[in-house]
Amino acid sequence: MRVLHVITGLGVGGAEMQLWSMARHSQHETDVVTLYNPGAMAERLRGDGISVRDIGMRKNTEVPALLKLHSIMREGRYDVVHAHLYRAQIYARPAARLARVRAVVTTEHSIGETHIERRKMSTGVRALYLGSELFSDATIAVSGTVRERLEKWGVPSRKITVIPNGLDFSRVEFDADARGRVRAEHGIPADAFVVGVLGRLDPIKRFDMVIEAAAPLLDDQHKLLIVGDGSERAHLEQAARGSGAAKHVIFAGERHDVGAMLSALDLFVASSSQETFGLSVLEALANGLPALYTVCPALDDVPTSRARQVEGNAQALRAELELEMRKPPGPREPAPEVREHYGIESVSARIDALYERIVSRSGRTAA
Repeated sequence: MRVLHVITGLGVGGAEMQLWSMARHSQHETDVVTLYNPGAMAERLRGDGISVRDIGMRKNTEVPALLKLHSIMREGRYDVVHAHLYRAQIYARPAARLARVRAVVTTEHSIGETHIERRKMSTGVRALYLGSELFSDATIAVSGTVRERLEKWGVPSRKITVIPNGLDFSRVEFDADARGRVRAEHGIPADAFVVGVLGRLDPIKRFDMVIEAAAPLLDDQHKLLIVGDGSERAHLEQAARGSGAAKHVIFAGERHDVGAMLSALDLFVASSSQETFGLSVLEALANGLPALYTVCPALDDVPTSRARQVEGNAQALRAELELEMRKPPGPREPAPEVREHYGIESVSARIDALYERIVSRSGRTAA
């Protein structure tokens, strides 16, 4: 079968990484279209021999983008169109139905309690989402939490299938050489204890809370490494200066070597106010790190002693950080529960099987 993935952009992010992993492990012929921003993940896809096209959208409302997608789908004679992220879903789902694509699938990565991809869940946003959802045959929810939110929003439960995000363990495994290299690059002593956060610098991630919690504990032998970039960078740098511990808070910027950055850490912290899945926590556990998290739906069904949930305030987090800093280091081995449940090979096989089921029962004839 021929599968076309349509995504809003291809910068570095959780949904973009998932698309890349799925495309690499799918048994079907795969192409990708991005509405705009063919960033770092586009280069990774092309490096794997996967075609990537950018239709160059410049604003949210561009009717010609619908026509461009329709043309690409007709010419490519795709059996499946798989849409990721809000804007791509709004455009790709009706375009696929107009092009008589036999299966139209959505993955919902980013529906929170109050926002969807940093958009407030307004009446208009919901109407566009549910209107275009009428053209979709199935929606993949990446967790049970996402399924519940979709049902509350109005997506029919019969159309929702829970398939979690998959993890490529080879990409995030512990690397002792990389640990030393990353620490040397950032002036971190080899024997220091390093707390780390990783992700887009966005208010929902609450990295300022981590800075507040960690600051009294930081010194020459205890560091905080912040990996990522985004709109909150200046605010977080100011928070670090205001905490009095700025020289011990290190901003690594956007990095693509996730395994190496995780290998440099001794403790991972995920401090989001809301999450749809929590992939970064799983990556940390796959690297052999202990983790503290405020919310992580991915662990609701896969309990592990290697990760502990904490209250979402600086005082509670500080107490947990202090406890972890006093513990002797443990072995850097991946959490077996995570490997068993979230391996990318089995997840991709489930998605391929979903495509095949929908196509086999579809009454639509390929264009």
